[in-house]
Amino acid sequence: MVAALDMSMPAEWQALGLTPGLSLRVFGMRRSGNHAILSWLQRNAPSGRSVFLNNCKPGTDPLHNARGIEVNGAHASHNQAKRNLPAVTQEAGDGALFLVSYEDTSPAEFGLSRQPSGAFDEALFSHNVLIYRGFLNWSASLLKKMQANDGYTLVRRNGIVLRTIDSYIRLLGLVRQAQDLGLVAICYDRWMRSADYRAQLLQDLGLGQHDNSLGEVQHYGGGSSFQKQASSAAELQTDRRWQQMRSDAEFQAMLHMAARDAALLEELEALFPEDAAYLKNVAQHQPLPQGEGL
Repeated sequence: MVAALDMSMPAEWQALGLTPGLSLRVFGMRRSGNHAILSWLQRNAPSGRSVFLNNCKPGTDPLHNARGIEVNGAHASHNQAKRNLPAVTQEAGDGALFLVSYEDTSPAEFGLSRQPSGAFDEALFSHNVLIYRGFLNWSASLLKKMQANDGYTLVRRNGIVLRTIDSYIRLLGLVRQAQDLGLVAICYDRWMRSADYRAQLLQDLGLGQHDNSLGEVQHYGGGSSFQKQASSAAELQTDRRWQQMRSDAEFQAMLHMAARDAALLEELEALFPEDAAYLKNVAQHQPLPQGEGL
C-alpha cells in the first residue's frame, strides 16, 4: 500500500510519490557517456536511494514520457510505473535523488514558449546538467552505433548523424556559457580520466562521495559499440574510438563534411582544440581523387 501523500507538496512530487532531496535534469548527445555518468550519480545518491527516468521525450512532462525507470539503481517495471508511478518509486522514499535524462537534445533547442520538460515546473530541478564529449571520439562512436543497425540504409544513418552533429554544435555553445547560465557541464573525457574531476563534480552537485569509481559498463543502447565483452568501464578505450574508425570510408566522408562547418570548428577551437586542428588538416585535402577521366 502506498502511503498517503502530503497534498501541500508540489503536484509533481505528488505524482512522483516522494519529495526528492536533490533533482537533476541531464542533457547529452547519445554515445557521450551519458549512462556511465548517470550510473555514477545514482551510486552516489543519498544512502543509495534514487529514482531515474531514462531518455524522456523532449518537450513533455518526464513523469509521463520516460522510456525507462530505475529505482535505487535497479531497473523497475516501466509498465507498472506508467499505471501507478508512486507504487514503483515508494521504495526510494523522501530525500532520494531524482534524475531525469534527455538524449540528443539540450536547453538550446527550447524557448519560453516550449520548455524541455513541458508543464513540469522548471524550478523543481536543483541543477541542469550538460554532458559532452570530444568530437572525434563521439562522432566515431555514434557512426559505429548507426552502422550496427541493419534496418538503416547508408543515407538514413548518415542523415541521423548529421542532424545530431547540428544539435551537438548547439550543445557545445551552451557548455561555453554554462557558468553564466547556472548549468553544470560534465566533460566525459575528463570524467573518464580523473577521479579528482569526478569528486569535484559531486561536490558541485551537492552529492556525497560514496563510489567515485567508473563503475560497470552500462548496456543501454547496446553498450559499447567497440568492446562488447568489456564489463568494467575502466577497460574501455574511449579515447581511441576515432583511430579505430580512421580507415572507415563513411567516417572519412563525415569528417570531410564536418571539417567544412565553420560553426562546429568555432566551438571545437574553444573546447577541444586538438579536434579542431585535426579537422582543419582534413579540410586541406580533397575528399575525392582528382584527375582526368574522374
